Amino acid sequence: MSIYDFEVKNAQGFSTTLREYQGKVLLIVNTASKCGFTPQYTELQKLHENLHEKGLQILAFPCDQFAHQEPALDEEIQKFCQVNYGITFPVMGKIEVNGKHAHPLYQYLRKKKRGGLLGNSIKWNFTKFLVDNKGNVVKRFAPNVNPVDLTPEIEKLLT
Repeated sequence: MSIYDFEVKNAQGFSTTLREYQGKVLLIVNTASKCGFTPQYTELQKLHENLHEKGLQILAFPCDQFAHQEPALDEEIQKFCQVNYGITFPVMGKIEVNGKHAHPLYQYLRKKKRGGLLGNSIKWNFTKFLVDNKGNVVKRFAPNVNPVDLTPEIEKLLT
């Protein structure tokens, strides 16, 4: 199975596959609106503005599994992201990233890039996965890694 085979839902509830992003470098992030890391949306938007035309695609997946920090419905999440951060990259429908109801995409990502000594579960909001333009999951970054600090890693994959 390839990363491009996974079906996801956008914020309006329509299904699509990640095949739509084939050939792009992907930065996949689980997000939340009421988290201490939520200001990372600003840096994610900057990355999008600076590198999207060169082949970067950021995909945000809201998740409410960490201290109930994403209680909103998909429509409210979209509004929050646009009004507060001017987000222009896709913010998908809310999912689970851990446990028996974890989205298959996140099961795949966790299997491909383990989370260190504590196993492969997602530890918190704003965990980031970097996928090359051939669909290989190449790196996993902890929530405290600032998105703009990923610029050199992303640029290597864009060349």
